[in-house]
Amino acid sequence: MKTYSVIGLAAALCFALPAAAGERERDHDSAREQSFALIGDVPYGVAIETKFDRVIDSINAAPRVRMVLHTGDVKAGSERCDDDLLQKRYNQFQKLKDAVIVTPGDNDWTDCHRANNGGYVPTERLARFREIYYPVPGLSGGQHRMPVRTQARMAGFDDYVENMMWSFNGAMMATVHVVGSNNGLDPWNQIDPSDSYESPRPDRVAEVAAREAAALAWIDEVFAQANARRSAGVMIAMQANMNLDLPAADQQRLGFNAVIERITQHAIAFGKPVLVAHGDSHYFRLDKPYTAPILPSGKGRVENLTRVENFGAQDAHWVEVFVNPRDANVFRVEPRIVRANLFAR
Repeated sequence: MKTYSVIGLAAALCFALPAAAGERERDHDSAREQSFALIGDVPYGVAIETKFDRVIDSINAAPRVRMVLHTGDVKAGSERCDDDLLQKRYNQFQKLKDAVIVTPGDNDWTDCHRANNGGYVPTERLARFREIYYPVPGLSGGQHRMPVRTQARMAGFDDYVENMMWSFNGAMMATVHVVGSNNGLDPWNQIDPSDSYESPRPDRVAEVAAREAAALAWIDEVFAQANARRSAGVMIAMQANMNLDLPAADQQRLGFNAVIERITQHAIAFGKPVLVAHGDSHYFRLDKPYTAPILPSGKGRVENLTRVENFGAQDAHWVEVFVNPRDANVFRVEPRIVRANLFAR
């Protein structure tokens, strides 16, 4: 979990994701365009619940939104991980009129070992989070539920109900359970002082290894489906900011390197627009931080692979992502500022 502040933005800002090199721009065809709302790291504490209600009202009033995607952290890092709070936040999500898809965040289970979170064993909290947030495997939440494919029905991955896949207006989309706190490698030292990077708890590292294997298999599958269906683009959502600004050998990137490499390899082979959405750092951004070795002497930017991060924490706003299969860019991103939240405490 990171706690950067967000830069000031005008609600009218609009960003189009550049198409892959060599592709010819098609005329913008708004008639074929649909959108989804991207949120995450909210509500970040009881004080933000009213702000989140305003975000919900804004999303519900948006004419083209057909789905809401939450990138995890349904609670602040200092809040307790009790059942009552997890259920309360789930119930608040059900005020959204459209389908709601949630992927877990580190605050939701990994960091629940903290004393101020209740001193839980994180894997126990993960099991409970799955029970509350995915009551009907294969269906989204929200008032207008939609069917999704869940990895829990994939042989060998029975537990991973939170990894979901669906098609949206010509693009293949998926959630992948990758969280902050170094994707679970950070020690659970507040319930076990002996747990460390040098001497890790066996159950912690076993969970990380199994979840990483599930994530990699799911990334393979979403691109396999995109290729088979000749999808216009791919969107993958997760909670973690994968520390792309750090060297691959840095300890705080070790939990993410395999996922970064797998997404990058597939994006290059796919050749069409790929969007990776995440939360974690509470800082709206749209950029192209992914690189890959192209020559022995250096690295090159993966131009068809774009990152979008949602607002979060005190900055309770949302991002509208438009999807148009007839546009060479496929994805178009616009931040939505909830004006009543700008100066609200």
